[in-house]
Amino acid sequence: MGQIIAGIGTSHVPSVGGAYDRGKTDTPSWKPLFDAYVPVREWLKALKPDIAIMVYNDHGADFFFDKYPTFAVGCATSYAIADEGFGTRPLPAIRGDLAFSQHLCRSLVYDEFDITVCQEMRVEHGFLVPMHLCFDVGQGVGAEPAWPVASIPIAVNVLQHPLPTGRRCWRLGQAIRRAVDSYERDIKVAIIGTGGMSHQLTGKNFGQMHKDNDLDFLDRMENDPESLTQLTHQTLMERFGVEGIELIMWLVMRGALSGGARRIHKNYYAPMTTGMGLITLEEQA
Repeated sequence: MGQIIAGIGTSHVPSVGGAYDRGKTDTPSWKPLFDAYVPVREWLKALKPDIAIMVYNDHGADFFFDKYPTFAVGCATSYAIADEGFGTRPLPAIRGDLAFSQHLCRSLVYDEFDITVCQEMRVEHGFLVPMHLCFDVGQGVGAEPAWPVASIPIAVNVLQHPLPTGRRCWRLGQAIRRAVDSYERDIKVAIIGTGGMSHQLTGKNFGQMHKDNDLDFLDRMENDPESLTQLTHQTLMERFGVEGIELIMWLVMRGALSGGARRIHKNYYAPMTTGMGLITLEEQA
């Protein structure tokens, strides 16, 4: 059967992708951030997951306000890289796992989650930044660049109100775990929840940081995660900024893990207008 072996919570901002593409990862302002993910990539290499489930939000590249699903699940053999207005990034195509996606979609629907099943999805920085931070690009068939894992995109609505609650996202994570556990093939799965932390991109409080709240969230993700499901949308946006509501996607990841998952890495870096948080958790044998 399938097995979830690891979970990762990590921030995403498009400027991280720009620094990566332009070879700026060793500059003074970026090096502390990129260095924090070196042990994460080594840890994932040792764990050797077969599939990465990426829980992220689309920022208007594939979905828009006229049609924005609450939960959209990719069900395809591959996923195109979206052009967010500055050209398509020079990254390998995202490889899917159609058979597992089909099982996941069936399981979630029968578990009473009304998902949008997507046979085509274009992924953007919400997906791609965590992908290249956590996984090294290697060589595939014909020595072409390729990712070491298949990926399943799960897009969550954190833009168009009404939004799913933190509790609903936690329960989605639990349903994902049940789907993985019931899969007939022996696969190892890592699940990644992305977005946040301090994140205010509009209004008079633009760029306002809430370091203490960010660090408290990281601590509770490790030690008391279910308490975070009680925070209302209003409270989350007051504590972390309007776009800090993206943290509900971390709760999908944490809900998919057991209570005994052990923290391996944790990092926090805030050089700009967004708190860049990182936590990795490993299931115990």
